[in-house]
Amino acid sequence: MIFTKNKVVAGDYVGDKVSPPSLLGSKHPTISTSGGKIELNNTTVARYEVITDDHRKSAVSGVLRGFIGNYLLGNTGLLAGAMSAKNKSIYTVAVDFISGKRSLLDIDEKIYKSLIKSCF
Repeated sequence: MIFTKNKVVAGDYVGDKVSPPSLLGSKHPTISTSGGKIELNNTTVARYEVITDDHRKSAVSGVLRGFIGNYLLGNTGLLAGAMSAKNKSIYTVAVDFISGKRSLLDIDEKIYKSLIKSCF
């Protein structure tokens, strides 16, 4: 399955980018729409629900670690390096806005954690 990370994948605002909080901008995750930015916090989100959370190994990390392990320790190092690849998490979250609009988001762990904090 191919994931589009940090995007609205269904419902209102489909195709728009979801951004994490920034040092110079918003303190909350935002959806960048053609009409401006929508902050995701407890004043705009009525409720949210995690639909799926997919954890998978990073292919680039696995190949690099496997190569280094093979170089240092041979075939055993290749296997150990590949198995130690970093995990990447993608969360599919349904969001119901106070305005009555609804969106389905595919977001990474950083945005997911900030969404939870902002909507508490």
